[in-house]
Amino acid sequence: MDVARFKKLPIMGILRAVEQEAIEPLINTIVASGMETMEIAMNTANAACLIKKAVKFANNKLTVGAGTILNLESLKAAQDAGATFVVMPTFVKEVALYCVKFKIPFFPGALTPSEIHAAWCEGATMVKVFPAGIFGPAYFSYLKGPFPEIKLMAVGGVRQDNISEYFAKGASALAVGASIFDTNQIKSGNFQAIEKLLSGLVKKVKASVG
Repeated sequence: MDVARFKKLPIMGILRAVEQEAIEPLINTIVASGMETMEIAMNTANAACLIKKAVKFANNKLTVGAGTILNLESLKAAQDAGATFVVMPTFVKEVALYCVKFKIPFFPGALTPSEIHAAWCEGATMVKVFPAGIFGPAYFSYLKGPFPEIKLMAVGGVRQDNISEYFAKGASALAVGASIFDTNQIKSGNFQAIEKLLSGLVKKVKASVG
C-alpha cells in the first residue's frame, strides 16, 4: 500500500459477504467510481480467493487490502493472496507486531481514548475509530484535543451528508461498507447504482480534503 497515495484520497471501501461471481463487476465498478482503496473482510467465504481475484481484476488501478484480521493465520493468508494492508475491528498485538516488523500498513480498530492511544503507540498507520457513528463527527474533535498527532479513520455511520463534517472535526480518512455495497443491489446486478453512490462519495472526499 502506498500510504501517501491513500492520504491524498482517504476513502476506503469495505466488501463483505461477496459472492465469487460478483467480484469482477464490483472491482470494475469501484475503479470506475474513482475510489482507489478497498478491503475484503476475511470473514467472507473464500476471502483469500476473492482478494487474489480482486488484485488481478484491479490491474494496479486499486489498492486491495484485507479486513477483519484477528490473527496471524488470516493475515498471512491475505498477504499470500496479494493484500497490501491490514484492517482490524480491534487491536490484536501479534498482528500489529508482525505488521511493524514487515512494514505492512495496518489500521487497528479502537473506540475509547485509551484504546486509540494504545493502538497508535504500537505503530498503527491510522487508528480505525469504530463504530464512529455511535458518537458522530463531534467525537473526533474531542479526540484531537489531547491527541493531535494521531491519525484517525472513521468507520461505521459514514454517509455522504456527514463526510465533510468528519474531516472538519479531525478525521484523516473514512471507510464505507454495507450502506454502499448493498447486497440486494449486488445480487440484482445493479452496479450502476453502486457506482453512482461511490462517485458521489469520492467527489465529496476530494472537496473536503482539498
